[in-house]
Amino acid sequence: MDAEASSFETSEVLATFLASTPLLPESWRLCSIANTTAPGSFVTEQVGDVGFIAFSGIQLPGSSEPSWRNLVPLESAGNGTMFSQLHRHNGGQEPVMVHAGMLQIFLSMHNSPSFKDQISAVREKSKSIIVTGHSMGGTTASLCTLWLLSHLQSVSSPLTVLCITFGSPLLGNGSLSRAILRERWGGNFCHVVSKHDIMPRLLFAPLASLTPLLHFLLQYWHLSMMTPPHFGEPAQLRNEDKAELFRFVLFHLGVLAQAGEETSLFWPLGSYLFCSEEGAICVDKAVSVTKMMHLMLMNSTPSSSIEDHLNYGDYVGKASVQFMNQRGFMQADLPESSYEAGVALALHSLGIEQSVAGPAKDCLKIARPRRMDRTPYLKSAELAIRLSKYAPYRAEIEWYKAFCDKSEDKMGYYDCFKQWGSISNSKREPRVNLNRIKLSKFWDDVISMLDTNQLPHDFNRRSKWVNASHSYKLLVEPMDIAEYYGKRRHLDQGHYLKHGRERRYEIFDRWWSEKERNSGAGVNTERSKFAGLTQDSCFWARVEEAREWLENVKSESDKRKASFLWENIEAFETYARELVESKQVSVDVLAENSSYSLWMVEYRALKSKVLSPQSILHGPSSAF
Repeated sequence: MDAEASSFETSEVLATFLASTPLLPESWRLCSIANTTAPGSFVTEQVGDVGFIAFSGIQLPGSSEPSWRNLVPLESAGNGTMFSQLHRHNGGQEPVMVHAGMLQIFLSMHNSPSFKDQISAVREKSKSIIVTGHSMGGTTASLCTLWLLSHLQSVSSPLTVLCITFGSPLLGNGSLSRAILRERWGGNFCHVVSKHDIMPRLLFAPLASLTPLLHFLLQYWHLSMMTPPHFGEPAQLRNEDKAELFRFVLFHLGVLAQAGEETSLFWPLGSYLFCSEEGAICVDKAVSVTKMMHLMLMNSTPSSSIEDHLNYGDYVGKASVQFMNQRGFMQADLPESSYEAGVALALHSLGIEQSVAGPAKDCLKIARPRRMDRTPYLKSAELAIRLSKYAPYRAEIEWYKAFCDKSEDKMGYYDCFKQWGSISNSKREPRVNLNRIKLSKFWDDVISMLDTNQLPHDFNRRSKWVNASHSYKLLVEPMDIAEYYGKRRHLDQGHYLKHGRERRYEIFDRWWSEKERNSGAGVNTERSKFAGLTQDSCFWARVEEAREWLENVKSESDKRKASFLWENIEAFETYARELVESKQVSVDVLAENSSYSLWMVEYRALKSKVLSPQSILHGPSSAF
């Protein structure tokens, strides 16, 4: 890739795709149907293998608090399970927050049986789903998309989801925007914003003092969406009220644009397709989005900022980044580089006046990488070189595993590393532990670069990195588990699987699952000998939990609790036996003194008591 490639190439690809398909007009058509026939609800439609879900723009925010800007933690929804991918790895940052009223609207829909039935029907028939909405229906569509993406990722579904909104208000804070980038979902959102529409800009301003005015404005918009033109227009705001609202929002948006950083309670997410009568441009960097919103509103008027919220039907047919109107450019005025020409044409297509053309160009250039910056592809190549330099660290850990597997202790490398310091003063473990930390740091750096979009968008699908991360996980995660239980962290923090597992391993799980799904590879491939590395990297964490169940069941006097514990024990034994029989474990699992082998001895002894004549006569709990 050219080193000068535009950094909003991804958003331009998205815009070009939308301009070359009927998705925009189809989405708007369904939004209009939802507005007129399903106020407060949504409609669905199937077009071939593409399913559409369109939310009505006629929604009541559900929160009567005066500021209109009340935020709540996203993890408060569904006991923290509905959007778990977005908030469970926030790293001590500000919580992921969303608009309280809009979340309430979506949850009320989500909890209805008809919603679940209709969404399930769309999923069953579709290869792709388009979620769309106008006005506040767009914010509801964004929440629905986040829920779908979270759910589909948790079940490793190949279904693709794209959210297209029209004139949607902002949804959440900067932590939400960063979480979406971290999950690489930014390209799943395209927000269409017209040149003058004030609605997408409202939540940049503190609105408490304008609450009565805003209630009247919402009522006007809602009635206009529902009422056919021949029925006459609903009552509008007074001109002085329009001017007050316009100046208020423009001022606060200007302060934010001047700051050039995240200082607002609400923050943009995804890509924004800015539209005018003559064309459109797509921007995906939040700072650039806020600046463009301000610069375009500067060219507006109070009345057009209100009316433009209802005019998206006039824009969708013209939103093409491929065929921008180029009149007005004389040959002598063409910029020297193709990039400068593209920026100039984009601003011309949006009708940016000459008085603000300079700041508008600077706004778009924020997203352009400097000449000396490395492109994602060069950074990927640099990572490959770094990875090769880390090969000796991995080799030393592999040597340590082989040494432990053949040692006289007959414990295997998991238990040797777990008991490091308590039974041995060997110098091997400290060196191996240092290598473990270095490798973890490398892979954390890779994840950090992905989170900040410094690597190619297909990085997580490249075989080199999928295979390397998978091999690293299988070799090193058992050592992380050994260190966790060896230092008895589970006593304070809880068991590893729920409370100790690093985010990188969950990401690598998804990469590998996607590779297997796309390649059609089976996970139960027959083996003629035991695996070099146990194929479940969390196997030893499951052993540790099973050890605790076995200890607890011995002293449990409550028959129901004892029965529940025994069910868990039996389920683990079955799972482990199947892994062993299919040779998906390494030989260290079957070492004579490994935690698993010792657990099996204890399990069999206890099971013989459970099945003794005495326990049959007096109940299973009598054996414990």
